[in-house]
Amino acid sequence: MSTIRECIMGMKVGSKMKKEKISIIVPCYNEEESLPIFYEEITKIAEEMKKVEFEFIFINDGSKDNTLNIIKDLRKKDDRVRFISFSRNFGKEGGMYAGLEYATGDFVAIMDADMQDPPSMIKEMYHAIKEEGYDCVALCSPKHKDYGLVRKIFTKCWYKLIGKISSTPQVPGARDFRLMKRKVVDAIISMKEYNRYSKGLFSFVGFNTKWIEYEAQERVAGKSKFNFWKLFKYALEGMLAFSTTPLVISAIVGMILCLISFVAILIIIVKTLAFGDPVSGWPSLACLIIFMGGLQLFFFGIMGMYMSKLYLEVKKRPIYIVSETEKTEE
Repeated sequence: MSTIRECIMGMKVGSKMKKEKISIIVPCYNEEESLPIFYEEITKIAEEMKKVEFEFIFINDGSKDNTLNIIKDLRKKDDRVRFISFSRNFGKEGGMYAGLEYATGDFVAIMDADMQDPPSMIKEMYHAIKEEGYDCVALCSPKHKDYGLVRKIFTKCWYKLIGKISSTPQVPGARDFRLMKRKVVDAIISMKEYNRYSKGLFSFVGFNTKWIEYEAQERVAGKSKFNFWKLFKYALEGMLAFSTTPLVISAIVGMILCLISFVAILIIIVKTLAFGDPVSGWPSLACLIIFMGGLQLFFFGIMGMYMSKLYLEVKKRPIYIVSETEKTEE
């Protein structure tokens, strides 16, 4: 009996002594210049946080430069480095989802390799979860140094619009950089939709989240992969994923136009029968047809976008395809 008790006590002590682990997920696309700088900074933070274990998961999203080889070199000198290399470029959303599935830590952080989000924030975020009782700590940057005037205006208008038409709240300037408990990660992984909009998904799952406002820094190297057009498409993706308001608007406008046309027809009939007024000529009719035709095409386009998203979801294609990992190298 005493031996059994000692074993049980030993197991309890061992479990208490086990360090918690933080998984750092880093999606990478052509980041050969910034990766060494990022690795140096994040390992410094790991050394300072001695009570916690770390693993660094780099997602090579079909990079065309030397990114994958740099990651492999980091793996050779540091066992904490793990990686997934995609068969092609699947986008940042696919990279983040793959990292979340691959992570083994008690806490999981998503970061960019360009150093716009300072790794030193990890310590403050971890403290907020452990000491203040939050499930997730995320960063938002309403002001961004790299944004031009047009981009700033568009971003501001976008957050106002999505806040009004969507039931899922969107924090202005929300970044992908966040630290989450395992239960938050599991909730996000459970949503296996193909058309992913992570900022909306993070809000959709809920949980007690703390937002820290800061000013995003400039990239340490390389150029941003998100130009204005890509950001516009990404914003449109978020609208389609978390709001059906455009469909409601198209239905309302259609009913209003039908009512107006019905009233107009009645007025024309009354004027013709009562006063013998001739019907207006073809120019006004032609303008009306062109206007109605354009409006119909516009709303057909909205419905088409929703149907295309549904079409892709029904096909159940994989969110990403893995070409190799660190395990295939061993």
